[in-house]
Amino acid sequence: MIKAMKRLAGAAIVAGALTGCGAGAALAGEIETGGKLLLTHGVSALEGGAGGGLSTWAVIAGAETSRGVGGEAHATYVGVRDYKLRAFGAAVGWRDRFELSATRQDFDTGATGAKLGLGKGFTFKQTVLGAKVRVLGDAVYDQDTWVPQISVGAQYKHNDQGAIVSAVGAKDESGVDGYVAATKLLLDKSLVLNGTVRLTKANQTGLLGFGSATDNGYRPQFEGSAGLLLSKRFVVGAEYRTKPSNLAFAKEDDWMDLFAAYAVSQHPSVTAAYVDLGDIATFRNQRGLYLSLQAGF
Repeated sequence: MIKAMKRLAGAAIVAGALTGCGAGAALAGEIETGGKLLLTHGVSALEGGAGGGLSTWAVIAGAETSRGVGGEAHATYVGVRDYKLRAFGAAVGWRDRFELSATRQDFDTGATGAKLGLGKGFTFKQTVLGAKVRVLGDAVYDQDTWVPQISVGAQYKHNDQGAIVSAVGAKDESGVDGYVAATKLLLDKSLVLNGTVRLTKANQTGLLGFGSATDNGYRPQFEGSAGLLLSKRFVVGAEYRTKPSNLAFAKEDDWMDLFAAYAVSQHPSVTAAYVDLGDIATFRNQRGLYLSLQAGF
């Protein structure tokens, strides 16, 4: 996993160099923290990078501007009808250009584990390592153009239950998602919009492995978000995320949520949402609460 993280970091740096945006070493005295408007760098997405709750956005983690460094740490809980998900992680942003993130997810089957033959409280654990680079535009400051901020990124995911995910039909216990995200803040309308196209073969975002013996190809999936800023500290909105359905034993549904995020200051923020995750591993109507606490600089 460390090697994978190094490869992702290297890819981000190379991409930045190709865009001509990473040239020139910064003097120590130039590095600053803070400076972004509240909530304009999103919150911590479920897979660790900056974004909405369920989707990854083009914004870069942390409150830094193009002259500094920033970061954030998060703790996230999702409780639906038959399952629980806990996630902990951190991300760092450099010059509002590059982002590196790491997240650990625990997917707790609770009493449902016994019904699935896994044992009560059986937990899948997944590590997600991510890298993102902004290649075009500025979501906040380019208000005189419709061109959004565009970023490209990759996420390496490793599930620690290789034997189990293989038994349910997954091809691999590890996989890499690639994505292109576009984010735009319309200040005069107090509206933030995001669209992400993700290439993936992950089953339930990787929590049930990747691909299958009969369907192991990558497919593009869409992640959309829209938020209304009711004040500089408070935003409400909705998200929709499509997902592949590779496993024969259980249909995989798209995800959606209705969310509210509040920034206490530039440092702590809280996000709450009602989520509808559809059917998961033959258990229907997985709806419930999403709650995420974040601290950053």
